[in-house]
Amino acid sequence: MSDFGSTTPIRLERSDGKGLAAGTLGLWGSTVIGLASTAPVYSLVATLGWVVVAVGAQAPIAFVIAFVPMLFIAFAYRELNNAVPDCGTTFTWGTKAFGPWVGWMGGWGVAVAGMVVLANLAQIASIYFWDLFGLSFENNDWRIILVAVAFIAAMTYISWRGVEIGERIQNILLGVQYVALGIFVIAALTQFFTGTAPNPTPFDWEWMNPLAFTDWGGFTEAILLALFIYWGWDTCLALNEETKDPKRIPGLAALLTCVLLLVTYVSVTIAAMMYAGLGESGVGLGNEDNAEDIFIAIKDGLLGPFGWLLVVAVLISAVSSTQTTILPTARGTLAMGVYRALPARFKDVHPRYKTPSFSTLVMGVVASLYYVAMTMLSDNILQDSILSLGLAIAFYYAITGYACVWYFRRELFTSARNVVYRLVLPLLGALMLTYAFVQSAIDMWAVDYGSTELLGIGGTFVVGIGALLVGVVLMVVWFLFPRAKPFFSGRSLNRDTPVMVPEEPEVYSRSIDGGI
Repeated sequence: MSDFGSTTPIRLERSDGKGLAAGTLGLWGSTVIGLASTAPVYSLVATLGWVVVAVGAQAPIAFVIAFVPMLFIAFAYRELNNAVPDCGTTFTWGTKAFGPWVGWMGGWGVAVAGMVVLANLAQIASIYFWDLFGLSFENNDWRIILVAVAFIAAMTYISWRGVEIGERIQNILLGVQYVALGIFVIAALTQFFTGTAPNPTPFDWEWMNPLAFTDWGGFTEAILLALFIYWGWDTCLALNEETKDPKRIPGLAALLTCVLLLVTYVSVTIAAMMYAGLGESGVGLGNEDNAEDIFIAIKDGLLGPFGWLLVVAVLISAVSSTQTTILPTARGTLAMGVYRALPARFKDVHPRYKTPSFSTLVMGVVASLYYVAMTMLSDNILQDSILSLGLAIAFYYAITGYACVWYFRRELFTSARNVVYRLVLPLLGALMLTYAFVQSAIDMWAVDYGSTELLGIGGTFVVGIGALLVGVVLMVVWFLFPRAKPFFSGRSLNRDTPVMVPEEPEVYSRSIDGGI
């Protein structure tokens, strides 16, 4: 009998860690997956217009400022990964630093963010799929729902099938996205310099002035929006056990991903501003009617009959990120299963494909059910859950930053390097994200923040904070099971527990992408 559909799990009393495919990815593959996880084209579509509406000409510097806490937290990830290259990332590190309760909630934050964004990405992919045929439907139309669920199912299968095939597909999908963005920038600048742009606006260094913001509310709104578009680079770290040289390459890939994203977002933003200007009418970036999708608003004037290229790019971006979003969440719950923070089934690994089989399938099924249920209940609530995504992101990134400081507390002052990379930068990043969390929650409390009102307050606040509180409930429920005692008593995972990762070979086998 073929093992193609085998459900026989690999149990984990083995010397090669959790059973994942060690040495599969190199620096190139890790960076590609990190970039794909952020969905650069879709992130710009969803965010650029609203950032310009919030801060006008300061949009480029807003993206730069939002990059700072991401970079600081990336250093925290790198340092923790060097010491503990475990695919549980925030869950494992938070538990080792602060104990089981904080660690469990950190793992839940990763899972919530993944589930919510999967629903959004699948819906966007379906909308743009039908747009290719000139068709437009309501978000809760059965055709939108059917194709969205089909995308989740397909990407779940690819993730279950193996990280190798996923990495190869991502090379193609990410390449298409960057070709489309390159065409966008070249076309926008060409029309600016030839004087054919609808509102040619010369570049001004004041766009990069961090002191030129005139409204604090608009500034904080723009920064919080911009934080979202960088989220996803940490997928590099969740694949550390499947990466060649797991202590070095994942952290390097995360830092490289962040820098590439910064260059991408700032350059595209500047090109769009020079092409369309900041006007509040027509194709101007300040026009709120265009804010939900700047690319759709300007694609025909910019690319003429080839405007469909941007539609394809957004579709591919959403589909690509759907697959890569499944990866870190499935590996996070795999680690939670290994260390008894979840039922034992979550630690099952496919015997041939060496992927977290049960965790991957659960992620796909739960995301599909969540998407269908929320869409059928109210598309407005689904949209508010997406708006609340920043809470979960800031929550678990901040835990990681604090965990870095506390885990290394005994050696912080043994060298200048440790002071910078294990204390100052992670702590600053964690404090910035804590502020982002608190400020977001305050803003979301207002009934007019999103599209719904629940319990007399903003639906976005209820959904966002409620999702985290659901984690508290589930954690307490699992605590009551006898099988959870080793974890919550600190026996299965604590600061001194050797994590279940592959033993490091002296010579690494060549990864599929020939990574350094």
